[in-house]
Amino acid sequence: MTDYQAPIKDMRFVINELAGLDDIAALPGFEDVTPDLVDAILEEAGKLGSEVFAPLNRSGDIEGCVLENGVVRTPKGFPDAYKRFIDGGWNGVPFDPEYGGQGLPWLLQTATFEIWNAANVSLALCPMLTQAAIELLSVHGSDDLKQTYMAKLISGQWTGTMNMTEPQAGSDLAQVRTKSVRDGDHYRITGQKIFITHGEHDFTENIIHMVLARSPDGPEGIKGLSLFVVPKILVKEDGTLGDRNDLRCVSIEHKLGINGSPTCVMSYGDDGGAVGYLVGEENKGIEYMFTMMNNARLAIGLEGVGVGERAYQHANAYAKERVQSRAIGDKSPEPVAINRHPDVRRMLISMRAQTEATRALAYYAAACLDTAKRHPDEAMRKEKQALVDLLTPVVKAWSSDTGIDVANTGIQIHGGAGFIEESGAPQFLRDARIAAIYEGTNGIQANDLIHRKVAREDGVTAKALIATMREFDETLGASVNEDVAAIRQALAEGVNALEEATDWVVATHGDNSQAVAAGAVPYLKLLGVVAGGWLMARAGLTVEQDLESGTGDREFCQGKLVSVRFYADQILVQAPSLAATVTRGWAAVGRFQDSGI
Repeated sequence: MTDYQAPIKDMRFVINELAGLDDIAALPGFEDVTPDLVDAILEEAGKLGSEVFAPLNRSGDIEGCVLENGVVRTPKGFPDAYKRFIDGGWNGVPFDPEYGGQGLPWLLQTATFEIWNAANVSLALCPMLTQAAIELLSVHGSDDLKQTYMAKLISGQWTGTMNMTEPQAGSDLAQVRTKSVRDGDHYRITGQKIFITHGEHDFTENIIHMVLARSPDGPEGIKGLSLFVVPKILVKEDGTLGDRNDLRCVSIEHKLGINGSPTCVMSYGDDGGAVGYLVGEENKGIEYMFTMMNNARLAIGLEGVGVGERAYQHANAYAKERVQSRAIGDKSPEPVAINRHPDVRRMLISMRAQTEATRALAYYAAACLDTAKRHPDEAMRKEKQALVDLLTPVVKAWSSDTGIDVANTGIQIHGGAGFIEESGAPQFLRDARIAAIYEGTNGIQANDLIHRKVAREDGVTAKALIATMREFDETLGASVNEDVAAIRQALAEGVNALEEATDWVVATHGDNSQAVAAGAVPYLKLLGVVAGGWLMARAGLTVEQDLESGTGDREFCQGKLVSVRFYADQILVQAPSLAATVTRGWAAVGRFQDSGI
């Protein structure tokens, strides 16, 4: 499998120019976050990714995980790689220094997690969920829970999981049957959870499960769920480990991909009930769990970015080496490397441009999150949080769908070899495929976006983002570069299409919410494509100015303009047709059940 190298030049460019590092560094507590610090973090993360995580990606996929007498053994080298990860302090990048974190921006955490996902997504899934568990406890946990668990989770000495899904309750959490019964200062938890990523493993001595269970006296349905911290090993008052809790992994799933990540069926309370500690108040479990889920959803979007980048690097290296057929229009009969063929070039640049756009949007959302958490002005915090809420389902769904598409294109570039596991190309598609399903399928993300984030607030935040894009169009008017001019025109048409679809959603939702739901997925893609186009247009203008001033890396700037032009001509131009699908697509969908087919 091709060696992975973190795309540090583009990551640095996005952080500085598109996400706005200067603005992030101006936030309280981030004064020491300089470009030099960012460069150092990216360089070291890149080394760990390429030298430690990436070499285990293929072998981990082949070996998989094994359950032996209730103990899960992960692939050879995974526990040692995880130890090097936590020894380097990577688990605590954005978290509170009071508990051992580094207190750095989520923007930097986002960049490092792209590297972990690109290098070895199966391995990266464990700290990804730990990160989400830490975020949950930091927002909703009591002082006692924080004192008991935060430092060990932030260091990575312990890991965290998310336990929601049950055999009869997939995304419909109202059907959750796992029960809780009060027992003094804690609860006894009984039930079964499925699809629990890293629910059992051999990385750490303790695993801290975040478990949704039905409250003893709660109402039926989703409002009767509470959230509990259920440790694998009980923790004594002095912080040392005590007895094994009443929980176990009863099986691990045999999956399409992410084979190095154990996906567990967890049983709670086989011998009387697992000890669990209530987070917050009873019957508010869903509210609390959404903090963890939204953190995970942003992180899963990065899986699409990371796997897409890795698939692109793999396909690009192959296309440079694979010699086949004479060049079109060339009189020489000699075969050439396939990257000389226009269609292969088209596929390669499609992989690169789409990955760059999803990277830009994920980093931009992370910068908004930092501002929402730290800006001194309350109105600004609320504005940025609303934007984070709007973009979270887009980053999750659009980025993961794009990662699947990019990985699929990588197989096509390999031709027949791409269908063979030994080529390495199939693993990227198999690994990427899950990201569109878990933490809420992408259809659920689209419904969340179109109903909760757009229709219910009359499109206020979406229209504010549209207005920001229109303001930038005035800046593009000063450009004389033909590539920037091309994306300006495509962006203007895309923004018009997004506005048309948004107005239709707001106007139609009250009378025909099913019609709106039928267009939810294309609306999410439309917002992703246009927002990505806006950021790519900003990138194009920046590198044009760098070329004119002679301050930029010429090769990088010219390469970025190629990506910008492709995105303008072949991706952003999809916006008007997506808008038409949103506003007119219900006609057939609504009649399908009565079609007689």
